[in-house]
Amino acid sequence: MRKGGFIVALFLAVCGMTACDSHVVFDKYEHTPIVGWEKNDTLFFDVSPVAIEGNYRQELGLRITSTYPFMSLRLVVEQVIIPAHRLVRDTIDCHLIDRNGKPKGQGMSYYQYQVPVNDITLQQGDSLHICVRHDMKREILPGISDVGIKMTRH
Repeated sequence: MRKGGFIVALFLAVCGMTACDSHVVFDKYEHTPIVGWEKNDTLFFDVSPVAIEGNYRQELGLRITSTYPFMSLRLVVEQVIIPAHRLVRDTIDCHLIDRNGKPKGQGMSYYQYQVPVNDITLQQGDSLHICVRHDMKREILPGISDVGIKMTRH
């Protein structure tokens, strides 16, 4: 094999190993109106039945802009485990801006955050219906562009 072909093959092998994480079972974002996410606008995520029984780590993904007017964000995450119809409710306090007004997230004009939700134990064939809404005193929150849920098996 020529040197150029070897380098290309090595590059493709490295990309193939890092391109996907076999432990990620769900990763989806829902868009919110950047001008304002209303308090009664609940976001829904439906996780297909899991193939493997076990513990799953959940994270909340947030994308905000510099127009977000607060230092933190309080979210309510409600999950119904199906078929048991067991409800799991968490209130998540997301600390987004430090005391000096600097965003804690990654980015320039849009900032990305990953906030742990909880670990959940699922049986083989269990699925989830997840609802996310904000629990702030202000009815409409500007500056939030996307909210997501990521689940990994560990």
